[in-house]
Amino acid sequence: MPNAMLDYVKIILLKVSFSKTLFEKELRKALKVLTPTEVPDFRDWCYQQFARIYRRVLKRVFGSLELAGN
Repeated sequence: MPNAMLDYVKIILLKVSFSKTLFEKELRKALKVLTPTEVPDFRDWCYQQFARIYRRVLKRVFGSLELAGN
C-alpha cells in the first residue's frame, strides 16, 4: 500500500473542509505524516480541491513548509 497514508489524509481533509480551523489543523497534521516524496502530489491535490475556499490557508501552511525546508 504505497499511498495508503496519502489517501487517508485526503479523505480526512474532505471531511473537515466545512471548518477552516479544522481544515488547517488536519492539513498541518497531514504534512507531518506524509513522506517528502508524497508532499508535492498532496500539495497539488489540495490546491485543486480547496483553493477556491482556503487559498490563504494553503499558502500559509505550504509556505511555512517551504521556509522550514530552506
